[in-house]
Amino acid sequence: MQPAILKGVMETMKEVKIYTDGGALGNPGKGGYGAILVHGDHRKEISGGFRMTTNNRMEMTACIRALELLKYPCMIKLYSDSKYLVDGVSKGWAKRWQANNWKRNKKDMAENIDLWEKLLKLIEKHEIEFIWVKGHSGHPENERCDELVKQAASAEDLPEDEGYQER
Repeated sequence: MQPAILKGVMETMKEVKIYTDGGALGNPGKGGYGAILVHGDHRKEISGGFRMTTNNRMEMTACIRALELLKYPCMIKLYSDSKYLVDGVSKGWAKRWQANNWKRNKKDMAENIDLWEKLLKLIEKHEIEFIWVKGHSGHPENERCDELVKQAASAEDLPEDEGYQER
């Protein structure tokens, strides 16, 4: 796009803040994810869980599920306490792994390829700044997401995380 057109598009995009968290009891174990989406005065909380999964999968799932709720391209500030998620995107690791047929190096495959593929596709639709926040440091939305994670992971009859594979 031309700069003037791009500027007009950016000015009409909604600004959304997304806070995410995920975790697994036992890692791997029962897991949950939680996210809070904020746009102006509107606030939406989401959560869910799986009976066997990992912390990293739940951190990524929180982000994916939140982004899937957005109907239009948005300008997003996404806050997460997951270095794996934030660095995977911000430092270009995931795109590099994808370009290398999901190999992290000559011998090791990337993990959570199914989720990275979904996430990279969703990221293309938006202008997103990934921001790392220290977990359990009193950040109100991160603390609330942590509560959502624990509630979701503690639920009965959790579904299977179909992408999770035990090593």
